[in-house]
Amino acid sequence: MPSFFFLSFFTCSLVAWLLLAKSTSGGGGGSSSPGAAAAAADEEEKALRVLVLLPKDNTYLFSLDRVRPAIEYAVRSLEANGTLLPAGYKLRLFYEDSDCGNWALFSLVDMVALKRQWPDLLLGPVCEYAAAPVARLASHWNLPMISAGTLASAFNAKTGEYSHLTRVSPAYAKMGEMFLALFRRHQWTRVMLVYQEDKEQRNCFFAVEGVHAVFRDAAFHIEDFAFDEGAKYVDDVVRAVQGGERVVIMCASSDAIRNIMLAAHRQGMTNGDYAFFNIELFNSSSYGNGSWKRGDKYDLEAKQAYSSLQTVTLLRTVKPEFEKFAMEVKSSAQKQGINDDDYVNMFVEGFHDAIILYILALREVLKNGFTKKDGEKIVHQTWNRTYEGIAGPVSIDANGDRYGDFSLIAMTDPETGTQQVIGNYYGKQGRLEMLPNINDFWEPKLRIDDNRGTEHPSNTPCKSSGGLGESAVTGIVVGALLGAGLLMAFYFFRKKYKITIERRSQLEEYNIGKHRQLREDSIRSHFSAA
Repeated sequence: MPSFFFLSFFTCSLVAWLLLAKSTSGGGGGSSSPGAAAAAADEEEKALRVLVLLPKDNTYLFSLDRVRPAIEYAVRSLEANGTLLPAGYKLRLFYEDSDCGNWALFSLVDMVALKRQWPDLLLGPVCEYAAAPVARLASHWNLPMISAGTLASAFNAKTGEYSHLTRVSPAYAKMGEMFLALFRRHQWTRVMLVYQEDKEQRNCFFAVEGVHAVFRDAAFHIEDFAFDEGAKYVDDVVRAVQGGERVVIMCASSDAIRNIMLAAHRQGMTNGDYAFFNIELFNSSSYGNGSWKRGDKYDLEAKQAYSSLQTVTLLRTVKPEFEKFAMEVKSSAQKQGINDDDYVNMFVEGFHDAIILYILALREVLKNGFTKKDGEKIVHQTWNRTYEGIAGPVSIDANGDRYGDFSLIAMTDPETGTQQVIGNYYGKQGRLEMLPNINDFWEPKLRIDDNRGTEHPSNTPCKSSGGLGESAVTGIVVGALLGAGLLMAFYFFRKKYKITIERRSQLEEYNIGKHRQLREDSIRSHFSAA
């Protein structure tokens, strides 16, 4: 995949250069008055072109129809404010279909090479595979790029090709920091990561990769299991958990999570011997919705099973203005034929906040005597700052990534199945706070022995060691019958015992090393950079 991105980048850059060269060499003449030219130049200088790169396909939670109302709401708010937007500056929005592949890159090149309009800000893309080549080109062309996506760990390094990227949604590694704080509170150092592999957006793959990276740096023992939502995936997952660790973090669709928990409950795994965590991605019901209730015949059983499940989701702090924002976004989405529960999710909020962040950074740059073309300076002004977003404070760290604030939801009343927030993690402070006066029925049931070793077939004694008993008996019999041969029989007995033990030790060392190597190879295979 990296080589494909590099080829796309090289090809598109070459095409852009050729088209630009052709257009500039064939430009026509014409004259205008100095006054008109100066006015046009001033208008051009104060026009802020924002290229929005998001998919048109509304099956994505971050499609243009879903996110566009939020971006335009932010623009109207800035214009109505009268103080945030620099005097005379106007935001001009350009929307292009990014899909989740190379169309984002093509749209950027087309805007520059064919339309001869240089963007001042890139919003998006979200998909990792679409964002990677765009981020590289943004760095090369000195363009600020702000996204509510691109959450994979591969984008954490900002010193090279992703130097102009700012992320206004918490990267998956930030969620890993939350899990690390939670595990340290329980004094756990072993975990099993279970995730659904969809082979397309790969949201759960990248989410678990971020958690894995944090746990790896903390020297935790990690096992992982990926599954496709096929016919027997539930049985496969349950068997993998039974043969793995007892603290399990899962990322999958809400239906898959429910099916897994039902199967685990039927296997007697929800009585306190296992601890299950569920990742709810993007504040969306599509991924990991922690609700057990579906209105079907399995509700009672699911309620019992979910008593052993806790859900990690983004912390929500709602301001009065947020309600107005949510209603406008919902109304606009419904007019586009979108009818679901995910009108306002992490991406919708994030791209609203991205516009605000860009204007705040631009103001600082202009104040210091620079221009909108000083992309690197604008980028660095977006980093290491806290500002007010549509749903509450937004804090960006010194690496250009938003701190992650998360909530932990658990069942607090097994009789009614009530689920409540039992704790919050504040990323900027690195602090996990469990809420007082909350009846957490889950924690007292835990009987996880974190120091237990995982049993493997290589620990089973070799059959060859069973021959020791037979040799001993034979030696005794021979010694009884032939007293003169007792010393010799004892000598050979000791020699065979020593050789057998040495061989057994070597075999166990070999098997343990082989198992460790297989596990490391699996981790490298599953969690290589995008």
